[in-house]
Amino acid sequence: MEINSARTSIFFTLLLTLFACSVQPVFAADEVRYTKVNIHTQSKNAGTARASYANYTDPGAGHVIVPAGTKIVVTDKSRKSFTFTYEDGKNEVLFEFHQPRMGMSLDEYLDKITSAEPVSLSGLSELDRKGVAEGKAKIGMSRDGVMAALGYPATHKTPSLESKTWIYWTNRFRSIAVEFDDKGKVKAVRN
Repeated sequence: MEINSARTSIFFTLLLTLFACSVQPVFAADEVRYTKVNIHTQSKNAGTARASYANYTDPGAGHVIVPAGTKIVVTDKSRKSFTFTYEDGKNEVLFEFHQPRMGMSLDEYLDKITSAEPVSLSGLSELDRKGVAEGKAKIGMSRDGVMAALGYPATHKTPSLESKTWIYWTNRFRSIAVEFDDKGKVKAVRN
């Protein structure tokens, strides 16, 4: 009886340890990262700005773009969001995340939009760099350029990066469709 009780205790301890490991963040708090993509934020009042996995590319008043290549510090994480600061802590952003719609964990998503190493846009064309600087998709841009300008598309609307069309939200109520030709260049941007 005592042996079974000890085994049961060990089993539950292992189970709890495995569960705890599966939800623990991969990134340590206050980890320095670099944005691979523009992060479109909105701040209605002074204080923390908001961003979303939905990549609101034109959310309205208070729209600020954290440019691709920006050094950020991830200060907090949960299953549904992460918080980061930039410009040496002067600005804070709460980034909302929805795992079921993205089909990946928050840590996987962070790896897609940030890097542990500094990011350079020098490999992009002049048109791509212009679109990234403006935070817009332009006719003739590459897929990499659009990704850097608008962010990683939400996977519940764009299940594959090989899709001919990527869907982005401009705000909570409107979206845009970025259509690519056979060479992976933007051929149309539709509202």
